[in-house]
Amino acid sequence: MLKGKNVIITGSNRGIGHSMVEVFAKNGANIWACARNKNNEFEAEITGIAQKYGVWVKPIYFDIADENQIKAGFKTIAADKLSVDSLINNAGVTYNALFQMTSMGKMKETFQINFFGPFLFTQFVIKQMLKHKAGSIVNIASSAALDGNAGRAAYGASKAAVICQTKAIAEELGASGIRANAIAPGITDTDMVGQSMSDEVINETVMNSCLKRIGQPIEIANTAAFLASDRASYITGQVFRVDGGM
Repeated sequence: MLKGKNVIITGSNRGIGHSMVEVFAKNGANIWACARNKNNEFEAEITGIAQKYGVWVKPIYFDIADENQIKAGFKTIAADKLSVDSLINNAGVTYNALFQMTSMGKMKETFQINFFGPFLFTQFVIKQMLKHKAGSIVNIASSAALDGNAGRAAYGASKAAVICQTKAIAEELGASGIRANAIAPGITDTDMVGQSMSDEVINETVMNSCLKRIGQPIEIANTAAFLASDRASYITGQVFRVDGGM
């Protein structure tokens, strides 16, 4: 489905991003696997994935919250002088607190990681895509951006901004052959969810969903792979809920 495509995936070292690396490689994509910190275990894993599926997977390290590191990370990618066929903005952070208990510091931190950093990185990547008049951007948002859940004012708002950005990119750049879509996952079985939500809240949310189970990272990864592929060539400006029917 992605044979010969060159794809950037941020937040590749764990959770949904880690599953994306596997799924995209399995479907034939070459990958710049972006992570915040150098990690020998991560590098060994992606080397194994590359060998398994006959593609290349290159680690790129930068902090999505740091503008200078974002610029440096993109320069490393651009130095390869290859077309960027797809960008998957997956890196992010979650934060749960009641509205009145959310400090401005936490609000700014959440937006910096979930919105401002990816915003800048996407601007750099789009310049590369425009040279070839083609590209697909997939932004990982959240069902919280659509539902306005209690305790998720900062997180949900940051992901709502991601959705707005996605639609604007689709509108502005469609004529240039660039598509942009967002995925809004529900409760997904990742360390980040487990660390930010109690078992009681997770179980209650799951039992209120249509499928009565937690989502798996590979289910989000499969959706992203489809949207990045030519099979989704007439899909842009859309938000796909992958949430088990929440």
